[in-house]
Amino acid sequence: MIYQQDTSNCLAQNIGDAGLGDDDYISLLKSAEAALENIRARYQDNSLPLLHLPETSSDLDALEERAERYCESFDDILILGTGGSSLGGKSFCELAPPTSIEQPRLHFMDNIDPGTFERLFQNVAPEKTGFIVISKSGGTAETMTQFLYCLDIFRNALEENLLNQHFTVITEPGERPLRRLAEHFEIDIIDHDPGVGGRFSALSPVGMLPALIVGLEASELRAGALSVLQPVLEGISASEFAPAIGAALNIGLAKKCGVGATVIMPYLDQLTSFGLWFRQLWAESLGKSGEGTTPINALGTVDQHSQLQLYLDGPKDKMFTLVFSRVAQSGGIVPEDLADSPDLSYLAGRRMGDLLEAEQQATARTLINKNRPTRIITIDRLDEQTLGALMMHFMLETIVAADLLGVNAFDQPAVENGKILAKEYLTKMTEK
Repeated sequence: MIYQQDTSNCLAQNIGDAGLGDDDYISLLKSAEAALENIRARYQDNSLPLLHLPETSSDLDALEERAERYCESFDDILILGTGGSSLGGKSFCELAPPTSIEQPRLHFMDNIDPGTFERLFQNVAPEKTGFIVISKSGGTAETMTQFLYCLDIFRNALEENLLNQHFTVITEPGERPLRRLAEHFEIDIIDHDPGVGGRFSALSPVGMLPALIVGLEASELRAGALSVLQPVLEGISASEFAPAIGAALNIGLAKKCGVGATVIMPYLDQLTSFGLWFRQLWAESLGKSGEGTTPINALGTVDQHSQLQLYLDGPKDKMFTLVFSRVAQSGGIVPEDLADSPDLSYLAGRRMGDLLEAEQQATARTLINKNRPTRIITIDRLDEQTLGALMMHFMLETIVAADLLGVNAFDQPAVENGKILAKEYLTKMTEK
């Protein structure tokens, strides 16, 4: 495996009553077998298209060509979209190597704060700015507002026959507002598979196009995902499959031990957006009919100075997933002559990665000593394959967890109600 998962300190045999008992754990793993069988069945009948994305390559050449054109044409590229239309691509792009002068700057515009757009447009040149507009439904109010606003500014700043060269739209086929506008202005459209939900769409063009623009290998992202999915397709048992184990522990701890929150805490800055991506995936997929646990994203070592006090000495209602990398002996060295005082001597001659390694291990041990259920995921290095693997792990863990809870991982009925009310409020404002 590209990563290793240690869940031993989520079990009662190691952390006492705060952990999941053997009988409950074994029972949940048996129930998870049905979830894995359902995944295999849905792969075979293609009723869950996201399961075929890791092995797909037919779309990458065209996406690569578009990415190259955007890189050659633009200094700034705005990704208009929110939630699943943004967080997957944003997570990938944090892997990008340092930006050179020739590379465009990407701006993920996932909110509708007017001030953010006004400040950005004061610092970009219209003729050197491109847009990727992403909305699965083709009618997301926030994304449509962004698109209409930007479209108006740029049709006034550019010659109308050049407008379509600055925009690409990703949306579902069929009659929908975004597609209709794109066709009217002769803007290129990339089809969003209707069977791939937004929060599960990172491996689709939604995430692949931004990844390619920043110079990542899209095929490697998908290969990493396939390395996690393939064992399921080959019939692995739940007790041997890391995502199924993670799902069983999350749901078991929630049902049997009162663990109502799950904290994901990576120790690499390049996984910051990955934590936000997981938060949406888990919350929107599982939070239904009174079920689900609350996802919390944290970042080590930053949140050791922010949230760790609560985690260690507050309510015992959280499971922790720490994502470690093998960082010892990496990074810059602390010069011995600058750390020669007694209170700094422990740092002398050490590399920055040595301190990060020590912090990782210390946090894990402290949580475990406090009998907090703690899972440790360790990666050798963070690259495209690793991130693709981590994303597929948590997508499958979420799908299995939903099955164990008896909820549909792929809808969001309560969110839809909020969208309807927002439209009603906006209509009333117009009437006034």
